[in-house]
Amino acid sequence: MVDRRSRRWLAVARLAAWCWLACLVSACGSMRTVTTASMPLMSGTVPVNDTELFFEERGTGDTVLVFIPGGQVDHRQWDAQVADLSDTYTTLRYDVRGFGRSGPTGQPYSHHEDLRALLDARKHERVVLIGLSLGGRIAVDFCLEYPERVEALVLLGPGLSGYPWLPEQAEMFVEIGEAVARDDALRAAELWLETPYIAPAMEHPDVADRMRELSLANAHVWTRTPSEVPLDPPAYSRLAEIDALTLILVGERDVRDIQLIVEHLDAHIPSSFRIDIPGAGHMLNLEAPERVTAEIREVANSIEMLEAVRRMLKGRRAASCLGDSGTSLANE
Repeated sequence: MVDRRSRRWLAVARLAAWCWLACLVSACGSMRTVTTASMPLMSGTVPVNDTELFFEERGTGDTVLVFIPGGQVDHRQWDAQVADLSDTYTTLRYDVRGFGRSGPTGQPYSHHEDLRALLDARKHERVVLIGLSLGGRIAVDFCLEYPERVEALVLLGPGLSGYPWLPEQAEMFVEIGEAVARDDALRAAELWLETPYIAPAMEHPDVADRMRELSLANAHVWTRTPSEVPLDPPAYSRLAEIDALTLILVGERDVRDIQLIVEHLDAHIPSSFRIDIPGAGHMLNLEAPERVTAEIREVANSIEMLEAVRRMLKGRRAASCLGDSGTSLANE
């Protein structure tokens, strides 16, 4: 019986073999990569269940990268990654229901079903999901419900449905809860910036300005009435069902709960790979934008290489079948 560590290394070996073959074929001139200029293709809103979601789509690459923001922020969180990656890939980012320019939460809803409706509206069948915090939780839930639509997962300091939060999590939000009870959303947003989740990011002046802008713009989320319907059964006990290649990024200074979630994900997703980012906290893509972008690009490149090999082998099989048919007819 093969243990989990061996299965992971087998997955690495298979991926390396495919990528080596793709590089070999590319060197022989049988395929080429076309790079397109970064350009906005479309932005606007699409009707989703009982509300609407704001989205922005750029690029024309075959591989589709979907960026899901964390809680208390919006699609602008991903500015740096989209600017660098949309020249090669199709990038789709959106505001989660209730945040940014998307519609209100309204009736009971599920974030992963909202994402499905958005992908349907944009006609994207298979995608790479990239999510931070809440966005990571949504990505995992979606992958469990619609595994055939996920090429890979890139999870940054992710949440996880069904995770049993430590008592210190509640203690961290006592003052925020008091502000919410007073219906003081702006004070709740300011206090959130002082929590251990965000404090490391606030040490960088440029990031601090951006975080304050995003937080205050989405302050209203603190006083909304919760109406999300969680995944049932939750992801916490179902991670072995995930077949997609999964890259997990976590900041060394992220909070204890996120560290435990990452450990659980890495221990139970068969094809998972964990990378710790030195000096970074929870807001990884803002604190270490170049590193995060480079890791996403590595995943996307691997997916494109695999797809190129699949197309090549499919073409060769088709040619072989035609050749066999021609031989058969000639012999009749």
